[in-house]
Amino acid sequence: MYVAIPKELNSLEPRVAATPGSVKQIIKSGLNVYVESGAGLKSFISDDAYKSSGATIIKSSKELLSNADITLKVLPPSNEEIDLLKEKSVFVSLCQTTRELETVRNLTKKKISAFSMHLIPRTTLAQKMDALSSQANIAGYKAVLIAASRLGVYMPLLMTAAGTIRPSKVLILGAGVAGLQAIATAKRLGAQVEAFDVRPVVKEQVESLGAKFIEVESESDDGVGEGGYAKETSEDYKKKQQELIHEHISKSDAVITTALIPGRPAPILIPTTMVESMKPGSVIMDLAAENGGNCELTQKDKVVNHNQIIIDGTSNLPGTMPVHASELYSKNVAAFLTYMVKDGQLNLDLEDEIISGALYSHNSEITHLPTKESLDKEK
Repeated sequence: MYVAIPKELNSLEPRVAATPGSVKQIIKSGLNVYVESGAGLKSFISDDAYKSSGATIIKSSKELLSNADITLKVLPPSNEEIDLLKEKSVFVSLCQTTRELETVRNLTKKKISAFSMHLIPRTTLAQKMDALSSQANIAGYKAVLIAASRLGVYMPLLMTAAGTIRPSKVLILGAGVAGLQAIATAKRLGAQVEAFDVRPVVKEQVESLGAKFIEVESESDDGVGEGGYAKETSEDYKKKQQELIHEHISKSDAVITTALIPGRPAPILIPTTMVESMKPGSVIMDLAAENGGNCELTQKDKVVNHNQIIIDGTSNLPGTMPVHASELYSKNVAAFLTYMVKDGQLNLDLEDEIISGALYSHNSEITHLPTKESLDKEK
């Protein structure tokens, strides 16, 4: 079977869906790998490195995609790419299917079996396929480094001959994978760290990393959703949450927001009034910018200066570390693909919870219920 690795068309996307290491893994499972010339250059992978791993280099994207039985990408396909794909072939990429409705519709028309790495179930067996976690880990780390570089103050406590420098105060909103990595990185830099999350269950993890957990008093599991994700909270909870965040944010030098429910608009945690209560020179790193942002003033892929408060809306922080981001993502994709391969052939077992969970389009049908409901609402 022919596995294609095309170039990413988006100029802001330097990652690639396969590295020489993952190519070897895919070939070992009995598949043939074809890579578009230059696909790995932004991740510092040469065509020769792919050749050495056993891949064949193809210069024409049209030739590559029209012959592919399986196509692996980072971003969802463009309409032009979908036009080139073979009917009934397989397509794997990151895709927020409830938001990328035109893409889903066009893939379905072409009878493509489409899988989203966003939809991989959060189970023990699927851990090595969890691309959201591998990329969020990078985002949490890089967000703190960027915040530190934008601040006009030190992160750590310093005792100098000229006097004592107090440590920076860093507030992390959301203690998922990105938030926990942000906590660990800020602590390593010597900052005083506080973290807030709607899920009380993460308190122990936050405190084990040396941060103070900020908690809204609640008698129910208001923010606990399926698969370990956060879910939308009640209005009463939101009011208490806003008051608590406001109290702590006004004393913070840097704020990292990570609250993102997959496929949904990001919840606004920091309204404009809250930004205006912050100290001049403070920094907000909004890791939910891709879905609108947790800060009301966030602009996707822009850095906004509001009353001397910097709000960074960079939406692809993993892409700022393309070597490791591609390495981890490609391992996730290869693990998922080889899980579906038996004796060199694809075995789409729709009874398997990992395969059926990640599948959103198959045989001209939308198989992912929330995506189907989103499409029905559009009609």
